[in-house]
Amino acid sequence: MEENVNNDEFYIPQVTEERIPKAGMKFLSVEAAFSFYNQYAREAGFSARISNIKKNKPKTVRARGEVRTNCKAKISLLKQQTGSDWIINNFVEAHNHALCSPSKVHLLRSHRSVSIAKRALTQQFSEANVPTCQQMRLLEIEYGGPEHVGCTERDIRNIEQELRDEQKGVDAETLIEFFASEKDKNPTFFFDYETDSNKMFKRCFWADPKSRRQYSVFGDVVVFDSTYNTNKYGMIFAPFAGVNHHHQTIVFGCGFLSDEKTESFIWLLKKWMEAMRTGAPKVIITDQDPAMTKAIAQVLPFTVHRYCLWHILTKFPDKVSPVTLRDHYQNIKKVIMNSTSPDEFEQSWKDAIKCAKLELNDWISLMYGLREKWVPNGASKEKYSTSRFVAAGEGDE
Repeated sequence: MEENVNNDEFYIPQVTEERIPKAGMKFLSVEAAFSFYNQYAREAGFSARISNIKKNKPKTVRARGEVRTNCKAKISLLKQQTGSDWIINNFVEAHNHALCSPSKVHLLRSHRSVSIAKRALTQQFSEANVPTCQQMRLLEIEYGGPEHVGCTERDIRNIEQELRDEQKGVDAETLIEFFASEKDKNPTFFFDYETDSNKMFKRCFWADPKSRRQYSVFGDVVVFDSTYNTNKYGMIFAPFAGVNHHHQTIVFGCGFLSDEKTESFIWLLKKWMEAMRTGAPKVIITDQDPAMTKAIAQVLPFTVHRYCLWHILTKFPDKVSPVTLRDHYQNIKKVIMNSTSPDEFEQSWKDAIKCAKLELNDWISLMYGLREKWVPNGASKEKYSTSRFVAAGEGDE
């Protein structure tokens, strides 16, 4: 580190002599010159970049920090008039910023890269749903520490994004090809799909042989949930699920939908019934989606339809004031869960709602009107036993 006569602070890299660029050095290409300068930059503790120089001007390789500081350190290259070599005609050594320590230099941009091998490994990890942070831990173990990996977690995330971008436009074809290959392996694999007038992927359904066998045994009560729509295409993932004799969640088939219209739900339910040859379930539990309710009434007219109690309870914080929620929610929940008969529920509900001063709450009134679809013991006496069984999501008694 040296100071000039104007007391401006400059930093001179301390590197081995053979690494230092010198005027007159020749290189076969700009890339070869950059590689040499970047090796020098790594040992010195800074990042390098190739400047955007206009045509017919010398090529310049400049120093670069994490934030540009208008540093003048650089080498300039001139193309020989005869021959193909590039020659260093200018080398500025001093930097106007502190240089990076050896333990941190691997984080600088020009010293980070994802090799072909790491890119292939990243693709395999991504296909196996290994989180990026865990991928980095594995690489650090493999290479003996983060400074030897050659890239950062952010670089790996960027590669994953590139891989996803490469897959855009062919995802649907890849999915259908996969379904077709599965059906070739086992004819009992079921799938179907539809495209719109523009040949864009619109919806699909599939059920593997295991799902179809499980439905024939445990398909009396089914949960149909279409609340999963976090994928990059905005499509709705709609699984049909149930519970086996070990109280484990099992899947009876899955679908992708481009919208939540009644028409889409009707198509999906019909395909599901086509796959499940043992007939409709006794009970189906869903959220309160109106389009789904209409579709179920049309496709499964003899199946008891109930709303998921958990979904309804999670809406209370949005439908009542924070103070009311704090002071009265637990009491209302006890009424819902602990009533042993419709008459007990009716009286306890009215008392709880009056105490909470929610008689004029529109959502509370609406839910009370639909009570036989979600309250375990809130139905009329004639439907009491069925409502108790399905609304609470209990097992077979």
